[in-house]
Formats: sequence, structure tokens, C-alpha cells
Amino acid sequence: MPERITKQLLKVLEALLVDPQREWYGLELMDATKLSSGTLYPILHRLVQDGWLARQGGQQSDKGGPGRRLYVLTGVGEQAAARVVEDRLRAKRHATRRPPRPGAQPA
Repeated sequence: MPERITKQLLKVLEALLVDPQREWYGLELMDATKLSSGTLYPILHRLVQDGWLARQGGQQSDKGGPGRRLYVLTGVGEQAAARVVEDRLRAKRHATRRPPRPGAQPA
């Protein structure tokens, strides 16, 4: 599991969970999350290291540059990402509840 669950990481996980079987290019994830490459690619690298994402491809392009890589959630990654996102949503809902007024009787 990633050390810290940041807003940026949550954006990436939420985007990946829209279609967990989809293979994503980094540029597509940048568009979907509105994150810069300097923010997105370190997150993707950590998710690959943690086994949440599989990275595929990387063949050299026609122009001689590095090939494009595809990222896809692994089975473990899908389950873990869903758990993290749900936990955060639950915590957010709980935090937005108003505390009872002093002296109010429970319903």
C-alpha cells in the first residue's frame, strides 16, 4: 500500500477504477486527472512497484524515442484501490456530518 494517500493519488485511483480493465497511456491519465507529468509519473511508478499496476509496452517509437507504456490495474490493485477510495469517501461523509447541538435530544 502506498505510504501516503494524497489527493493526487486518489485522483489517479478514481480514474483507474472507472474501467478497471482498461489499459491507459500516461497522457490519457494526465488528461483524466488534470495532473502534470511530474506529479503523475512518480505516482504510477510507485503503484507499479507496489503491485497495484502492471506496466506494458515500451517498444521504441517510429521516431526513435522511447515507446509509449500502458498501465492497467492488477487484481490486487483493483481491490486495494477500491478499498482506499471507499474508505476516503466514508471518512469524508463522516467528517461532513454536523455534531448534535448542545442540549438536543436524540431522535
